[in-house]
Amino acid sequence: MNKEKLSVRDYIQNLSAKGQYHFTTNEVQIALEVSHIAAKAALRRLNQKGEIASPYRAFYIIIPPEYKKLGCLPPEQFIPQLMEYINEQYYIALLSAAEIHGAAHHRPQQFQVMMRKNRRPIVCGRVRVQFFARHNIEDISTVEMNTPRGRMLVSSPESTAIDMVGYTNHSGGLDNVAIVLSELAEVIDPSKLLSAAEQAPIAWSQRLGYLLDLLNYTDKSHTLADYVHKNASVWAPLERTKPMTGALRSSRWKLAINAKIEIDL
Repeated sequence: MNKEKLSVRDYIQNLSAKGQYHFTTNEVQIALEVSHIAAKAALRRLNQKGEIASPYRAFYIIIPPEYKKLGCLPPEQFIPQLMEYINEQYYIALLSAAEIHGAAHHRPQQFQVMMRKNRRPIVCGRVRVQFFARHNIEDISTVEMNTPRGRMLVSSPESTAIDMVGYTNHSGGLDNVAIVLSELAEVIDPSKLLSAAEQAPIAWSQRLGYLLDLLNYTDKSHTLADYVHKNASVWAPLERTKPMTGALRSSRWKLAINAKIEIDL
């Protein structure tokens, strides 16, 4: 029993010495030449001691001393490896992506990841990972960024801006989206913004363009204005869940201004 336990610890120590902080139950079973039940039992003991964690079935991560209180690795240090393990396309999205690009008025409480289909959230120690769905995920512009454990895919600043107005309920509401955009807009390329807009519903461009104008970033919004003028066939509400009746209208964005944006910078 002790030999097996020490062997498991030796196995994960060898992995971490090589800079690898993830592994699977099957890999342990093969490396130690033990049964699946024995491998799971040994891993359960290390899990109870806080040396490893399992954010996903049969997928484990090694917790170095500096993250013991977190009870997990930071999400950017295991989500790319987990997505590879389950063979799913992904990108870091919304407020998490905005923070990575240097635009986050408040640190998001959950790490936000976009996939082709929704998945249940991950809870790993004090880490919370929330998943959202975009059916055309392969068409969304992303950038590769380094992490201490490898590389991860993050939505480009332009795609991040588009996504936030499309998923306002998960981005802290319109007010918070405007606050984040006030910082994110600094790194937005207008021509790339148009390309990102073409992969989303036209109403997202109508709302984003209005917010950029409100923030005095007309130099960033002009490509969206042309795009909206040519492609928006109906008026859209600024706040999707509120009625348009009696609202002021923006002819530039074909948008009913049915919400007041409060920007507390």
